[in-house]
Amino acid sequence: MTRKLGAVLGAAVLMIAAMAGCGPFSAGEHRAGGLDGSQPNFVFVLTDDLAPNLVPYMPHVLALENAGLTMSHYYVVDSLCCPSRTAILTGEYPHDDGVFTNTRPDGGYRAFTAHRNAQKTFAVALQNSGYRTALMGKYLNDYWPFDGVPPGWTQWDAAGDGYDEFNYTLNENGKRHYYGDGTQDYLTSVLSAKAGSFIQSASSSGRPFMLEVASFAPHAPYTPAPQYADAASQIDYPKTAAWNRLPRNPPSWLKGQQPLTPHRQRRITRAYRKRVEADLSVDNLIGHLESVLRATGQARNTYFIFSSDNGYHMGEYRLMPGKQTALDTDIHVPLVVTGPGVPRGRVVSQLASNIDLAPTFESLAGLAVPGQVDGRSLAQLWHGQQPADWRQAILIEHHGPDDKTSDPDRQNRLSGDPPSYEAIRTASALYIRYASGEQEYYDTARDPLELDNIAAGGVPADLRRALTALSDCHGGASCRAAAHLPP
Repeated sequence: MTRKLGAVLGAAVLMIAAMAGCGPFSAGEHRAGGLDGSQPNFVFVLTDDLAPNLVPYMPHVLALENAGLTMSHYYVVDSLCCPSRTAILTGEYPHDDGVFTNTRPDGGYRAFTAHRNAQKTFAVALQNSGYRTALMGKYLNDYWPFDGVPPGWTQWDAAGDGYDEFNYTLNENGKRHYYGDGTQDYLTSVLSAKAGSFIQSASSSGRPFMLEVASFAPHAPYTPAPQYADAASQIDYPKTAAWNRLPRNPPSWLKGQQPLTPHRQRRITRAYRKRVEADLSVDNLIGHLESVLRATGQARNTYFIFSSDNGYHMGEYRLMPGKQTALDTDIHVPLVVTGPGVPRGRVVSQLASNIDLAPTFESLAGLAVPGQVDGRSLAQLWHGQQPADWRQAILIEHHGPDDKTSDPDRQNRLSGDPPSYEAIRTASALYIRYASGEQEYYDTARDPLELDNIAAGGVPADLRRALTALSDCHGGASCRAAAHLPP
């Protein structure tokens, strides 16, 4: 670790330690979601392309883990931005919400609106029940119309293209506001200030609030705030045994991938350092929002949720930086939560998916979850309970290859560009079935890094049946039944 990064993290750790006695996110009795049965607040920080290997450099996130709960088996429906974000907003799998990619015809903002997803987000349900709601930052890929605000949102500060963190336009409640290249225009910092102001305003209104802050960081081009440039210039990428190594019996799209050259390895290291630097501003945002919650007296009645829309591989399986695979590097992301009734320092191992967030927010707000929602509320798990009939499998759906030049997530063969597939993840297995009929099967209990594809020896019938059932499920009851494997 560089001296500069060490100083940055050290100061943050000292500040967090000084606040530890305050315990704004201490566990309390859980009734209807908030304290004494009141409707709770929600602050949801959603990052872009953040993999778990960045969390050690985010001291406020580490503090959230200590103060609350981490879901260790939390996965996304697709390791791609737009289908993942749509699943979060609606609680539905891609085969029900109609969003499979980032661009038309089967993805992006246009597909989202064509399938009337804007009318069925958790924001609409919460706003209808009296919540003040806000979304700030990234909404959906291919979002360009700055003419109004989608239904369900009281405050709207969304950007169409904020990946560079500078020189972008925000739709601020229906009006365009251009931000330039000054230090004060750095997007993550702008979102932090706006989010803090929203919490203050919502707190004074006496109404509960839902705030989603969706950063573009640490998505490529991995732009750090000026004060963090080169802060991580000496750290190394945290390599696992999957680094620069092909799995045994790789699928056709991965077969033949050559070992990473020294030049490509250096590129990966530089990219990782920039990702760490970009995430320091996200961590600052989290710390700022925590301080505003304390100052406004809202901390004890607020669920604070941190996550990412997908993971990111960097050198694993000989792939250059990217996503879109069904491997854990890409589908496994952090989910950390603190709030009323959430135990401290707890790790929950039950399988969870990002389709579960919408029904969780709604149920904690005391609302009935619509029947068409595929996900299931995590409220019981967040409060230390152990549901007897919890799911045993989750579904991943992907349409590929992704070769449209308009897509900021477009990948080539070097980064991995798999064809269409469906997959399921269980507590001890990953099974992938491509549209071509090709298969991958990993025993993740024995092979956690997914380096030994044993599909040629036969895939258990219960996994094959479960994948078919989940791919065809529609609504909570159907998807819940499909997610249970036979004894």
